[in-house]
Amino acid sequence: MKDTKYKVLELFAGAGGLALGLHEAGFEAIGLVELDKHASNTLKFNKPNWPIYNVNIIDFNQNLRDYISVEESVDLVSGGFPCQPFSYAGAGLGLNDTRGTLFFEFAEIIKKLSPKVFLAENVKGLSTHDNGRTLKIILKVFDEIGYNINYKILNANNYDVAQKRERLVMIGIRKDLPNVYKYPSPSKHKLVLRDVLQDVPISEGAKYPEHKRKILELVPPGGCWRNLPDDIAREYMAGSYHLGGGKTGMARRISWDEASLTLTCSPAQKQTERCHPDETRPFTVREYARIQTFPDSWVFQGGLSNQYKQIGNAVPVNLAKNIGLSIIQYLDSYHKYNGELTNANVTTQVQPEFYF
Repeated sequence: MKDTKYKVLELFAGAGGLALGLHEAGFEAIGLVELDKHASNTLKFNKPNWPIYNVNIIDFNQNLRDYISVEESVDLVSGGFPCQPFSYAGAGLGLNDTRGTLFFEFAEIIKKLSPKVFLAENVKGLSTHDNGRTLKIILKVFDEIGYNINYKILNANNYDVAQKRERLVMIGIRKDLPNVYKYPSPSKHKLVLRDVLQDVPISEGAKYPEHKRKILELVPPGGCWRNLPDDIAREYMAGSYHLGGGKTGMARRISWDEASLTLTCSPAQKQTERCHPDETRPFTVREYARIQTFPDSWVFQGGLSNQYKQIGNAVPVNLAKNIGLSIIQYLDSYHKYNGELTNANVTTQVQPEFYF
């Protein structure tokens, strides 16, 4: 088994949800790249010893060896690359066909550093974007640069997070390693708001306009627009009233005994309301952070709206930790097997029996 900590480079680091979870799992950060100055300042404030680079990912890629030395061994590259449309103009639909997108930079950095494993997370919708063509190109690119891909949609509520947040999680295993990675097993107990919103530190929070507040006063915990009198619901929802679908995110008040719906970058969007169970207001910044499983000590920099944006965009810390532990389990298993072969002076290639 490896004696030293596994090393991770994180791209598109945001406010640190993924990075903090991987750190708690046991990874050592050798670099975090984040362009947004407020998110970068959040990382620097909370982890002054982390090597944080507030640079454009394109510049980072072009000058990679100014940041990561040739001698530096990278076990894991992680990050949530933005999902941009591809042009489909090229015949090969490989890495070069993604040039000009931030995904291209993400894939190129992986190709240059050749980590044993990479972790890429994105919105659930990536799996069906453009009738699956976008995902097909992404998978082909990762295959082209030398990785076997495992991908799965994970619900954060299954991994110690009081939030029904679904993300597409890709784990790339370098082709010279056994492709036997296993995703983390779900937790036995699913958390609800009551589990995480007790004794939350007082903090700033957004407020509803008076007209909206009066309408949401009529909605019980666990309810939504369907609980409003019909005339009020029609006025509040306007044209959305006649659209298809359940529209259950509108005028939605979360109850204490359920997990929150996915937190967004703005706490009071009409289509995706998440009202406090008892008080008629959005969740505060610290309540948002608790639901995303950031520790109370993690301080977000920038104005109120930017703090909400940073938290809403983040990977829940506990979800990241669970994924990180599963990757470490895979890497430990790989190194344990290799060590046994070395000690036995065995050179024959044998498929290892992994212990998970």
